[in-house]
Amino acid sequence: MNSSSTQFLNSKRMDVYEPMHQFSMWGDFKGNIYQDASAAMIIEMDAKLDNQSEDASHTTIGASHHFDQEASKPGDKVQRRLAQNREAARKSRLRKKAYVQQLEASRLKLLHLEQELEQTKAQAALLSGGVNANRLGIPGTTNSGIAAFEMEYEQWVEEQNKKTNALKTGLNAPLPETELDILVKDTLNHYANLFNIKAAAAKTDVCYLISGMWKTSTERLFLWIGGFRPSELLKVLVPQLELLDQQSHDLSNLIQACQQAEDSLSQGMEKLQQTLAEAVACARDLGGDCYEMSNPMEKLEELVRLVIQADFVRHETLQQTLRYLTTRQAAQGLISLGEYFQRLRDLSSAWAMRLCEPA
Repeated sequence: MNSSSTQFLNSKRMDVYEPMHQFSMWGDFKGNIYQDASAAMIIEMDAKLDNQSEDASHTTIGASHHFDQEASKPGDKVQRRLAQNREAARKSRLRKKAYVQQLEASRLKLLHLEQELEQTKAQAALLSGGVNANRLGIPGTTNSGIAAFEMEYEQWVEEQNKKTNALKTGLNAPLPETELDILVKDTLNHYANLFNIKAAAAKTDVCYLISGMWKTSTERLFLWIGGFRPSELLKVLVPQLELLDQQSHDLSNLIQACQQAEDSLSQGMEKLQQTLAEAVACARDLGGDCYEMSNPMEKLEELVRLVIQADFVRHETLQQTLRYLTTRQAAQGLISLGEYFQRLRDLSSAWAMRLCEPA
């Protein structure tokens, strides 16, 4: 962290809350359920044959062979039925997977259509040159900027899944430590890229970014200032890693530091919302249903910086966490992180899909 932590809050511009001194402490951390029915029946039949009387030993070999064949028929029938059940289950899983993929493709198509509709509305308002376009203050680049962000985010998610699978392959191969470390750093840089495109989107429409409309419905349940809450995420990931006592201690301290930073940002968010409401309520009437919005606009600029600071905390948390872990632990942690976010998206798809399933 060091000197970069002083960039979190600008006391001249963000007079509604204090800088977060907690971040300066981060640098002090040290671092088949079925049994084989046919086999069981054959064993039982062998036992019966051993207990037969001497008279049974005069039966012909052909008759005994025929008897064994008859005894094996029920077992063969069970095996065929099990094979049929497995095949039916496999086909059912394939159908369900195809249905989920089709549903997700439909969702993305609908999202693109909504974006195109909003962009068309904004362009129509600009072309009309009426009062609504001036009031809304929506330049032609605003909606196109958000549409570009959503497309970039979709591509980011696809790339994240690929990187998670690459890490899985690397752990199972296993790859040499040096090559695995390259994959870990590449995945961490991928998260840094997400924070960069989010910063650009915040400058375009910070209220849209904070609303989380670019995420699935289940992900929005856990939204905190435009993203995940780092301390809560650590509480989910840490139990999945085999840690030494010192590692557990370091990560416990990191969670506490995250919570302090989150509390500071949350308080700043509350104060900013309050002052923004006051600024809007006291806006000077310019006549003709127009109001002076310079002061409220300054508060929204502060909101942009607040979102960027929250993403900085998220990024620093990822970096600090990986520093306390071995290369293989870091790879496993990033895999767990990617799988966690994917499960949230899958849960949203499954919840939406229930409405399409027959009763």
